[in-house]
Amino acid sequence: MADIFERLIKNYGPIGQHRERAHGYFAFPKLDGEIGSKMNFRGKEMIVWSLNNYLGLANHPEVRKADADAAAKYGLALPMGARMMSGNSDLHEQLEQELASFVHKEDAILMNYGYQGIMSAIDAICGRHDVVVYDAECHACIIDGLRMIPSHRFVFKHNDVEDCEKQLNRAKALADKQGGGILVITEGVFGMAGDQGKLKEIAALKSKFPFRLLVDDAHGFGTLGKTGAGAGEEQGCQDAIDLYFSTFAKSMASIGAFMAGPRTIIDFIRYNIRSQIFAKSLPMPYVVGNLKRLELLKTKPELKDNLWKNALALQNGLKEKGFDIGKTDSVVTPVYMKGGVEEATAMVMDIRENYKIFCSIVVYPVIPKGHIIYRLIPTAVHTQEEIDLTLKAFSETKAKLDAGAYKVNEIPDMANK
Repeated sequence: MADIFERLIKNYGPIGQHRERAHGYFAFPKLDGEIGSKMNFRGKEMIVWSLNNYLGLANHPEVRKADADAAAKYGLALPMGARMMSGNSDLHEQLEQELASFVHKEDAILMNYGYQGIMSAIDAICGRHDVVVYDAECHACIIDGLRMIPSHRFVFKHNDVEDCEKQLNRAKALADKQGGGILVITEGVFGMAGDQGKLKEIAALKSKFPFRLLVDDAHGFGTLGKTGAGAGEEQGCQDAIDLYFSTFAKSMASIGAFMAGPRTIIDFIRYNIRSQIFAKSLPMPYVVGNLKRLELLKTKPELKDNLWKNALALQNGLKEKGFDIGKTDSVVTPVYMKGGVEEATAMVMDIRENYKIFCSIVVYPVIPKGHIIYRLIPTAVHTQEEIDLTLKAFSETKAKLDAGAYKVNEIPDMANK
């Protein structure tokens, strides 16, 4: 019989194998100082493009005051216990009602975390006779939620409505045989590539197939739509979304999540979602703070306007300089390049150490070998000067990459420097 720990030590995984060289620099970096467009990394001030602080609310004075006042008034313990037992409050219910109204749904349920929440919601909704049809590039939280359930599932090619219809045909045949229903899951905005899910086209398939539609709109909530109600509002199909999900970790710069939909279904989830029934309620300072954040989403449209001004300046600047930013139609800004893992790490070091720019990079095994993706997250608080400096740095480092200047034999040891 093997020792389970011995097996783990022998194989730390495709990313973990680099931990001794990468920790604290390429992985688990530490950004210090006030959250904003500039922060400190290893004692140097950097322009930061890695934070989902879309609307700049993390350090908005009204938000900081609401957070501080609520913490002073309630502490972090109140309310004690799970919502169902002893952890409910008028403010929790007020936040749910305001969120539901904001995204044009009958009711909403608060969740402590986005990742945990959507996994558990999928588990509550889907039974063993049901069938799930989902986009191939759905977030890991959705994939993990599907792993938990006994339902059969069919995956369709990313944003391929024709393939979605093909999988729905298969799902209907199986659901009819088993006596179950069909749930289609996609995203409002895909967080890596930045492209919106084809919600309107998928929803139109309801005329052919009897399914319900769940949309994870973590990156669309607060950033898309006339009022900021998300990708469904942007595409004019919010009513066709049966269950609307978003986290507070993006445009709200906070903790928690919610799911909104018909009152009867939200009530079912409320009484059957294990991650909330058996977990402590969201602490009061987060609830009060999120009420303030939602108020600002509704009353300060200039926050979203500033976000889009900066996003378009960055994206148009990259395109003008010949960069490939894919098919993004959101503020998420990917930059696609060619190169190996070692070249990518050398380029990251150059852009951080010599250009004072901090941004996230994605390489193998997350994406195929030979490809590099920089993932830039513009916010409402970036400046044009910061955008111009970033465009200059990208142009110069891309030229070095193409010239082979970053070819190295191994990942540098930055964990011990």
